[in-house]
Amino acid sequence: MVLSQIRDLLNAEIHTCADKMDIDIKSACGADLMSDVMAFSKENAMLLTGLINPQVIRTAEMMDMQVVVFVRGKKPTSEMCKLAEEKGIVLLSTNLSMFTACGVLYKAGIVGKGSECE
Repeated sequence: MVLSQIRDLLNAEIHTCADKMDIDIKSACGADLMSDVMAFSKENAMLLTGLINPQVIRTAEMMDMQVVVFVRGKKPTSEMCKLAEEKGIVLLSTNLSMFTACGVLYKAGIVGKGSECE
């Protein structure tokens, strides 16, 4: 699914890299703990989080994630936007809760890691 469709499904606001709405997204990870993101996400997945700090951008970069969606109406800081622009990472925000945003994406065909936690 292309990112512009995801933006529409989540009624999300674009904060950085608006020219990248044609990125193809196949999987996502929803977490507020960046250690969980590193342990349980696929590479090239989209991250959904309610955490607002630069570590989110650094984690996304390490995991080759091109898109971060902030849930619960949270907005990235200007420092985070600047860092994300430098790294080419798209930042979106939605007023949906983490649970609802993940459910909307799952219903639309976006999957998670695909296996249970061990």
